[in-house]
Parts: sequence; C-alpha cells; structure tokens
Amino acid sequence: MNWDLIWSSFGPIIGGAVTGTIPLTLASFAIGLVLALLVALMRLSSNWLVSGIGRFYVSVIRGTPLLVQLFVIFFGLPSLGIKLDPWPSAIIAFSLNVGGYAAEIIRAAILSVPKGQWEAGHTIGMSRPQALVRIILPQAARVSVPPLSNTFISLVKDTSLASLILVTELFRNAQQIAAFSQEFMALYLQAALVYWIICLVLSTAQSDVERRLDRYVAH
Repeated sequence: MNWDLIWSSFGPIIGGAVTGTIPLTLASFAIGLVLALLVALMRLSSNWLVSGIGRFYVSVIRGTPLLVQLFVIFFGLPSLGIKLDPWPSAIIAFSLNVGGYAAEIIRAAILSVPKGQWEAGHTIGMSRPQALVRIILPQAARVSVPPLSNTFISLVKDTSLASLILVTELFRNAQQIAAFSQEFMALYLQAALVYWIICLVLSTAQSDVERRLDRYVAH
C-alpha cells in the first residue's frame, strides 16, 4: 500500500468535501425545505385539487430512486431541449428529493400541534395564515428538528451520487485519484472515513440542538 499517496490524497478529498459536498448539501437542503413547507401546506389544504397535487408529488419522489431522479434531470431533460450543467442538475434533483421527504415530516409536525392552538390564535384576532406563522410553525419546528436533521445527514451521503454526472465533490475526487493510482480500496476507505467524520460531527450537533430545544418543551 502506497502510504505517501494515501496521506497526500487526504487534501484533495477533504477539499472536495469543502468545495463540493458541503455547498451542494446546504444549497439543496435549503431549497428543499422551502419546497417541503409549500408541499406540506398543499397536503393540508381543504382543496382536493391542491391536496392531490401535493400528494402526487410526494408519491412520485418517495416512490422512485434518487439516482433515477438525478439521471432524468441530467440525461433525460436534454431530449426535451432542456440542457443543464452538472451542478444545477444535482441541486435540482437533491432539492426535489428533500422536498418530497421533508414535506411529510413538516406535515406530521404541523398536525402534532393541538388544534386548540389554532383556536387560540383565532380568539385573539389572528387570521389562519398569521396563526400558522406565529403559533403553529414555531411549535412544529421543535418536533421536526430530529427527523429533518436525519434527512440532512442522509443528504450529505447522497451527494456522492452527483459524482455520476461529473460533479466535483468528495467522492468524485476519490474516484479520480483511485483511477490514476489503482489504490481503489485505500481511496474509497478514505472517502468513507471523511463521510463518517462529517456525519459524526453533524450527529453531535443534532444531539446538542435537541437538548436545547427540549428545555422549552413541557414534560
């Protein structure tokens, strides 16, 4: 095993995480959360058409593999005259995927808030949108933090799929070095180690946030 190569390859692999994996994760998760909130509200709508559209979107996203979604956007859309670069394609695919899964998390969190909270908002003169923003969503946010954090951590690992459409990120850099050096086992284990460290840090941060939020929840 070429230890010099292994040590020297940590720089490019970590660099791929900093310049590729992390920005891709943050951008996709932020856009996905906005989309998820919109879809969750659609699912809760009393209008059957609006609710049906939201339900159909969630069903499609959750019922198809992320890799297929990524390939449809990057390789499929050009056949319709829509050609996107690798980075936008990856962000769109990951955002849509996050939106489908996080929408159900947010919907369940909103439904977990007692109906009396809506009535309390109405009693003091709030409209339904005002009650949603000022009363319901802050309480739902506490409930949704753990599952949304898990979705975020999963997204960090899922971004490795972007290497298949030539997005330069952590795993893509590891692939390139492995192809050049033929040290596949060592390089892929290095990539796995970096992913594990990132996820370990995020899991620790998640636990800390949950402890902080737990202070404001009555037991």
